[in-house]
Amino acid sequence: MDSLPGSPVANFEANPGSKPGSDANAPGCSNSALRDGDGRADGSQSRPGRTLSPIQIGDLEIYPPIFQAPMAGYTNFAFRQIVREFGGAGLQATEMVNARGFVWLDEHDCEHPDRLWGIKDEPRPLAVQIWDNDPETMAKVGRRLVEEYQVSVVDINFGCPVKQVTEKAHSGSYLLRDPERMYAIISRLVEACHPTPVTAKMRLGCTRDSMNYVNVAKTVERAGAAALTVHGRTAEDFFKGSADWDRISEIKQHLDRMPIIGNGDLETAEQVVHAFEHYNVDGVMIARASLGKPWLFAQAAAALEGRPVPPDPTIDEQREIMLHHYDLVVERFGVHRGTMLMRKFACCYAQSKPGARHFRAHISRVETQDQFYAVVEQYFPRQADLDAILQNQQSARNTSSPDDPDREDLVSAECAPSDEDGGCGVC
Repeated sequence: MDSLPGSPVANFEANPGSKPGSDANAPGCSNSALRDGDGRADGSQSRPGRTLSPIQIGDLEIYPPIFQAPMAGYTNFAFRQIVREFGGAGLQATEMVNARGFVWLDEHDCEHPDRLWGIKDEPRPLAVQIWDNDPETMAKVGRRLVEEYQVSVVDINFGCPVKQVTEKAHSGSYLLRDPERMYAIISRLVEACHPTPVTAKMRLGCTRDSMNYVNVAKTVERAGAAALTVHGRTAEDFFKGSADWDRISEIKQHLDRMPIIGNGDLETAEQVVHAFEHYNVDGVMIARASLGKPWLFAQAAAALEGRPVPPDPTIDEQREIMLHHYDLVVERFGVHRGTMLMRKFACCYAQSKPGARHFRAHISRVETQDQFYAVVEQYFPRQADLDAILQNQQSARNTSSPDDPDREDLVSAECAPSDEDGGCGVC
């Protein structure tokens, strides 16, 4: 972990291990990134005796094979810096960048998109995700990213289900209905960006009745992509229901060499380990769950490497992490805009905590730095709040029968997320 001096992240002890030494039996594109070792599980959260293989993406060796998802409006430099301080993400990604908008800004001598904030000086490896439906526009932007920004990976978005991207721009997941157009975009971008690897992210299909993920994955590989991330839902699903990891796993057997990265519903370190152990994937991508838990990558890396999984920071420590995040955003965008942008992140940090509803109601209306700090001070949950709930829970257990139908888990009742309690749109 590479935390900044004085950062609240410094108290979080994750220490992701270094990648394993070279091993002829451990190719980066193996069907399973987890291989049995000589150790035996001891029943704890760690899993000793496992060797975790890196992923080979072009000339890049990505380790650990845990990817931070590109998320529009969220995975800016400030968020990536917080994740980087905790460690555990083998490859981080920017927000998706509108290629056509990039070209327009370039032609009019405007500052390049805010979504590219920080990437010139940011540690590598780093992926930038772009979207559009025109091969030449994509190639032009991809080449600029390689030459001017020296990015490690150029990723193509074929998964966004938002109507502004699909119906209005005929891009994102809309293109899943046209594999040959996808082929044209990918192959042209591969040519323009060489030797920098080009990857893609997609869904299982546009609708449940038109899931063409195997054919599309074969097209992506044929076009020369270095890796493919698959989200286990259709565009029609948006984020409803559960990600279908069986279908993600099915893809690998139809490919010759291209690594498959699974994505969807990975919310805990245990779920990440389960994905590697039960599904035919080379890597995993963590998305929405990390917005309020940027330490999740470090926890997942520890679990995969067989090390003890560090616990979540205390609620009080999480408050300090959130304020550190706020400082980074304000440093870039100024107090007013930074405060407005931070409101949605603050909701993510409060999700599933006692009092999240009241905090969300107040933080969503702040406009000044003083208001932000005041709301955090008054309404963001404190460790004492959780301790009180735990004490009440223990008292309830001591005074009720285990078979009492009216018995209630007070922590679940107070902290369970819902559409009204602590949600933030994508969390």
